[in-house]
Amino acid sequence: MSQGPEVLVVDDEIDLAEVVAGYLQAEGFSAALAHTGPDAVEAARTGQPRLVVLDVMLPGFDGIEVCRRIRTFSDCYIIMLTARDDEVDKVLGLSIGADDYLVKPFSPRELMARIKAMLRRPRAMADHSVASSTQRTLGDLVVDTEARRVWRAGDELTLTRTEFDLLEALTDSPRRAFSRRQLIDRIWGPDWFGDEHVVDVHIGHLRRKLADDANSPRYIRTVRGIGYGMVLT
Repeated sequence: MSQGPEVLVVDDEIDLAEVVAGYLQAEGFSAALAHTGPDAVEAARTGQPRLVVLDVMLPGFDGIEVCRRIRTFSDCYIIMLTARDDEVDKVLGLSIGADDYLVKPFSPRELMARIKAMLRRPRAMADHSVASSTQRTLGDLVVDTEARRVWRAGDELTLTRTEFDLLEALTDSPRRAFSRRQLIDRIWGPDWFGDEHVVDVHIGHLRRKLADDANSPRYIRTVRGIGYGMVLT
């Protein structure tokens, strides 16, 4: 098990970062702080936290670049913080591997709820070499739920943790149509609250990696007025 902090809090507002760390420690989590882009990447690399709370606006380089660099060596959860309700920040952060976002000012209660919900989710297995019998096959798509690996037409895909969790949920009941709220409850947790369209953004990234056309889907179908389900072949 990693000896590093469970949560890395990255914000150049030192007082705010310390308040967040205090709430985390009160909830029983270990926490570390970083206040610049370069320091955040180094802290994530050496500490290997399970989750990073990451502000977009940072000195050195911004949180978007921090997220991009962290994703080259870690699949930890990342919650982006933005000081404004800016759709560009949200979509860009999610597109490079962030799992969720929160707009400042936010309530510590909401942030703690999201962190606890994410940390209850299972971590990816470190050993992918062990053969698994928990494989689901839908046409040329193969999902190994134990090793957390996915193949399409024989080629292995690289998914973020949230993308895999969405695909795992959809393939668990391929005949079912899931609402956004049902997917959020299953993946983010029932305590999560925020914009449910975060599901749409991650589904969009997942479709691109599957080379799936939303207008003529082979894998993930949009169920109008409800949410999403798998295409049955």
